[in-house]
Amino acid sequence: MPDYHQLALIHLATVVPAFFIGTYLMLRRKGTPLHRQLGRLYMGLMLFTGVFTLFIPAAIGPVFLGHFGYIHALSLLTIVTVPTAYFAARAHKVVLHGINMIGLYVGGLIIAGSFALMPGRLLHTWLFGA
Repeated sequence: MPDYHQLALIHLATVVPAFFIGTYLMLRRKGTPLHRQLGRLYMGLMLFTGVFTLFIPAAIGPVFLGHFGYIHALSLLTIVTVPTAYFAARAHKVVLHGINMIGLYVGGLIIAGSFALMPGRLLHTWLFGA
């Protein structure tokens, strides 16, 4: 089993490109072929990171079942939201798709990313030192 630092690096390798792709998608015209292609890549990255983060043990705060923390709820939210948004888009339910994608971006990237940058977290230590 990889150590905590290796798991965090793998997580960053998926979530950082997802952040940039998601930001681009939020700001650009919707429904274009490029939007659809990048959207599939974004959803794939987010789904992978949602599942993958379940394997990273909670390092701060209360621990449930010897492994999970509150932040893992955002992983579960991601795992549910990605397929919901995908099938909404396939069914041309544009409003439902948009709501899910905004929720995924805000919850899965902005809120979770903010938690990751808090003092005591590994990413905070990597970026700003102890």
